Amino acid sequence: MPDASSPGARLFIIYTGGTIGMAPDDATGTLVPMGFREIKYHIPELAKLGYEFDMHAFNPPIDSSNMSPEIWIELANLIHDNYTNYDGFIILHGSDTMAFTASALSFMLENLAKPVILTGSQLPIGEIRTDAKENIITTMEIAAAKKNGKARVPEVCIYFDYYLFRGNRAKKYNTETFEAFNSFNYPPLAEAGIDINYNDQFILEYPKEPFRINTRFNAGIAVLKMFPGITQHAVSGVLHTPELRAVILETFGNGNTITAPWFINELKKNIDKGIIVLDRTQCDGGSVELGRYETSAYLKEAGVVSGHDMTFEAAVTKLMFLLGQEYPVEKVRQLLEVSLKGELSKK
Repeated sequence: MPDASSPGARLFIIYTGGTIGMAPDDATGTLVPMGFREIKYHIPELAKLGYEFDMHAFNPPIDSSNMSPEIWIELANLIHDNYTNYDGFIILHGSDTMAFTASALSFMLENLAKPVILTGSQLPIGEIRTDAKENIITTMEIAAAKKNGKARVPEVCIYFDYYLFRGNRAKKYNTETFEAFNSFNYPPLAEAGIDINYNDQFILEYPKEPFRINTRFNAGIAVLKMFPGITQHAVSGVLHTPELRAVILETFGNGNTITAPWFINELKKNIDKGIIVLDRTQCDGGSVELGRYETSAYLKEAGVVSGHDMTFEAAVTKLMFLLGQEYPVEKVRQLLEVSLKGELSKK
């Protein structure tokens, strides 16, 4: 049977900005952020849920295109500082970079025993047909839900358009419909219909160690996206980025690239210097399988690391997180192929 939300739950809502809190500016015709007081005005149903909730609004609100590791750290500290006082945490966030923030928080919030759920909307909350109301109300219900006295979903998630996804498995894939997010390589954690039905077998286990945060990041990464006709100058330009520590190599299909000697030699030369090269497919679904075809066997021999079925967002934030720990290069390479927070499928 579906679980009911816990009456009297205490929730902490963090409003960072984004479409969900935007209103038209009469003077310019553009959308500008409004405060959380206006958001509460547009959703009077919040008072009927029976939860206690407090709010923290970023001032000024942040367009999600301006999201950064510094803001991820601020969010992690807010959750840490308020962790013992609340049953769940909700982050209202712009959809464009929501999956990056969710992925980053999944690595930063260690031994998480409470829900941290990000949500937003495709239409501003003041629009008649907005999706903001349903997304916020259901997110609050999930954040308040408990089973046997414990949080129903003790992990970082994204809720959008009736589906709850693991945060580091989701990605925004559509800008035109309310169904903005999907999780191509991992099933939804819950689906909201008449009831909210949870998929227990896909939810992370309740942690045994105390909660803590780890906010060390290093953004010394670059992205090299493969395309037919890519030139040596383009490849060399990326691989010679100042202060570069790692490169995400976005490849074709199961992890394939061109096999031109200059390309393989350029990769190997940088790998030998200590640059980490992580191979992930450009496809939304599926996984990298280094060595399956000749066109990826060369990469494996050169020392390229497989990203398996990680999303781009998870690959970016996991690399930043691991580099921030100042581990030896070989340990970072090993941990990239290990599922730390459910971000890749176990082999």
